[in-house]
Amino acid sequence: QVQLVESGGGLVQAGGSLRLSCAASERTFSSSTMGWFRQVPGKEREFVAAINRSGGYTLVGASMKGRFTISRDNGNNALYLQMNSLKPEDTAVYYCAARRGIYTSDRWAEYDYWGQGTQVTVSS
Repeated sequence: QVQLVESGGGLVQAGGSLRLSCAASERTFSSSTMGWFRQVPGKEREFVAAINRSGGYTLVGASMKGRFTISRDNGNNALYLQMNSLKPEDTAVYYCAARRGIYTSDRWAEYDYWGQGTQVTVSS
């Protein structure tokens, strides 16, 4: 069982930055591919970014490219999402997810474990 706990959300003005963190409870964090997703009430969960086990390969959603960066620290069982140039449309609950597989994925249904989410609100 993998437990994931997100932190770092909050209220920020448009154009600002936030760094989300996800702490994983399990020693096998380094064997999991990881991802970030976000969701707005009434809408489907949206892919944000994913990273492979070593951290050497990443995927970023089309509307986030150039603004968001995903990274991981396997020694500390931690996942990060650096968000720059934030826009009001980035407002959502952001979720950390872990996947027992060697390939990154942008499909939320392919992830096995989820955190409780952290709210990000971007004001205009």
